[in-house]
Amino acid sequence: MEKEFRHTSVLLEETIEALNVKPDGVYLDGTLGGGGHACEVCRRLNDQGRFYGIDQDEAAVEAAGKRLEEFGSRVTIIRDNYCNAREALREKGVECVDGIVLDLGVSSYQLDTAERGFTYKYDAPLDMRMDQRQRMTARDIVNDYDEQSLYRIIRDYGEDQFARNIAKHIVQARMEKPVETTFELNEIIKAAIPARMRAVGGHPSKRTFQAIRIECNHELDVLRDTLQDFIDMLNPQGRLCIITFHSLEDRIVKSFFREMENPCTCPPEFPVCICGKTPYGKVISRKPILPTQEEMEENPRSKSAKLRAFERI
Repeated sequence: MEKEFRHTSVLLEETIEALNVKPDGVYLDGTLGGGGHACEVCRRLNDQGRFYGIDQDEAAVEAAGKRLEEFGSRVTIIRDNYCNAREALREKGVECVDGIVLDLGVSSYQLDTAERGFTYKYDAPLDMRMDQRQRMTARDIVNDYDEQSLYRIIRDYGEDQFARNIAKHIVQARMEKPVETTFELNEIIKAAIPARMRAVGGHPSKRTFQAIRIECNHELDVLRDTLQDFIDMLNPQGRLCIITFHSLEDRIVKSFFREMENPCTCPPEFPVCICGKTPYGKVISRKPILPTQEEMEENPRSKSAKLRAFERI
């Protein structure tokens, strides 16, 4: 029996409020997932309103399609990576939108479907592809990357202080036989981290698994490369709402929004601006919007979530 696509939408009310939905507006969700945010946006649209949902995961596209069926022709779902959103919407005759939502990271469904190989909690083949049409898997990264590359991604994407040792242990282990499963990788990571450190700070594999997943799906590159497109797609007063789940994503979004608010490149000592770069808009909330205590208790996966929103001039 096929697993149902379940995903609890994080910061749902806060995101919808920040999006400021206009009943006759055009909205895009670049990470559609199970359609939780989408459903709330669509409920606020009238017959003139339009919603476009994009996801690269086939299971998500299917689940969201069923969930959003009641909204009929207002909804268009596209299977693609959100980095292609601008082109995908152009093909549908849409140049600009009134709001965009991005809920980054992995869905609960992906984590809970053992055979997808996203988590250290279940024994499964190392996969971690968000789009299963993609050729490269986590197994390829673990077995084919050289030690220096493994160290770099575990250090940069996992922010793990034992990155060098973990990379060294992976390379040593695969000399005997390829590393095939999540539990095999767990054991290697465990051996690379001192016992006293394994007792604190959560599961020892958490950071390395995150790093490999980010590398496998090019998550940070896609985010960096697409943000300008999203700002350019917004109508005046249109809003871009982004939910991040770790400091690397949040840093990218925070500094990009700051740059969009003040793109001037003139030296600080210049009395007036001569570069001619004008603000694209404004940040809605100086500090990120965080989940309530109640939400964190109900959905532990929301604990690290941060919402940032930007409004186009």
